[in-house]
Amino acid sequence: MSVVLLVVIYVAFVGLGIPDSLFGAAWPAMHPDLGVPVSWGSVVTMVTCCGTIVSSLSSAALIGRFGTGRVTAVSTALTAAALLGFAVAPGFPWLCLLAVPLGLGAGAIDTALNNYVALHYRATHMNFLHCAYGVGITVSPFIMSLALSGGTWRDGYLGAAAVQAAIVVATVAILPLWSRVGHEAPAGEKDDDPAPRAASPLALVRRRDIRLACLVFMASVAIEGVCNTWCASYLVGARGMAAGAAAGMVTVYYVGVTAGRFLSGVLANRLTGKQLVGLGQAVTFVAVLVLLAPLPLAAAPVGLFLVGFGNSPLYPNMLHLTPRLFGRDLSQAVIGVQMAASYVGSLTLPSLFGLVAERVGFWLFPMALLALSVVVFAAFLALMALKGWRPRLARS
Repeated sequence: MSVVLLVVIYVAFVGLGIPDSLFGAAWPAMHPDLGVPVSWGSVVTMVTCCGTIVSSLSSAALIGRFGTGRVTAVSTALTAAALLGFAVAPGFPWLCLLAVPLGLGAGAIDTALNNYVALHYRATHMNFLHCAYGVGITVSPFIMSLALSGGTWRDGYLGAAAVQAAIVVATVAILPLWSRVGHEAPAGEKDDDPAPRAASPLALVRRRDIRLACLVFMASVAIEGVCNTWCASYLVGARGMAAGAAAGMVTVYYVGVTAGRFLSGVLANRLTGKQLVGLGQAVTFVAVLVLLAPLPLAAAPVGLFLVGFGNSPLYPNMLHLTPRLFGRDLSQAVIGVQMAASYVGSLTLPSLFGLVAERVGFWLFPMALLALSVVVFAAFLALMALKGWRPRLARS
């Protein structure tokens, strides 16, 4: 039964990734059909992101009252309904309205399942969980491209809604398992669900250690957002790559993310989460140097792949470390704050870079990645020092 529960959790994370890249793939076809400017797409993404922030910050209270299983099932149903609504939306205002349940559902799924796996499963499962998310975010543009090749963007959303509806059925079917299965608690820790400690987000962010953790998440997710949104513009505007070839470089980045999380899951049985994060950031730094160096254009995809590969272990391993760094009873609330910080980073920092690069030039792209990677590594080292950790080769 434990295996069944874990498989459905993985599947739910595949479903979580599907909406995240679906809108971007569909928007070039959506906006002329809806009769709105291309720039209005950012409104939908901002509303969705605000919904995820709200649900992340309220997740501890919701899960404490209703339980992880119910919150996951209802939240998955919300995202399925929102995707179906996108498919039949008669106009742009409906997209903005439907973005609210889409964001609320995604944020609740994200925080609920991350905390559950952090409490009850080994680090390798957390890495594979986020590898499953990488599968979802990589597959959804393919779903939309198939729909557009023989139909409309609405067909793509119908297909995504059907996949999400199947996941809803699975999450409802396993509701009785949440209280009955055994788990793989990390060595030296009890496998239980501690009563969540009451803590407001404002009280949490007054703590220096939590502010440092939030800074790590904000800057790391900003690296992903800058790559996702602006790598094609950099390759075309600053490196002279053809637009068609540059468009495919986002996929190269996400292949790196998925591969990095898979390898991190394999290595999690031999290395600690702290070591995996540190090694990943070293790879990210090297990758940024590849992009900065005056190398042939053919080296750019290698650099983007390595940025995704190196940055990818941070998110799952930092989440898995949360109960150990801040306490099992406080982990749900802290994860909610950390994920809200992530969404703030993804909402603001890539947009800020775009505004600056539009005026100065997209040659700033690798320099922005370098600055963000330095912030990530410095904040991570400061947090670990505050918690009394020092780098060493042996597993702790």
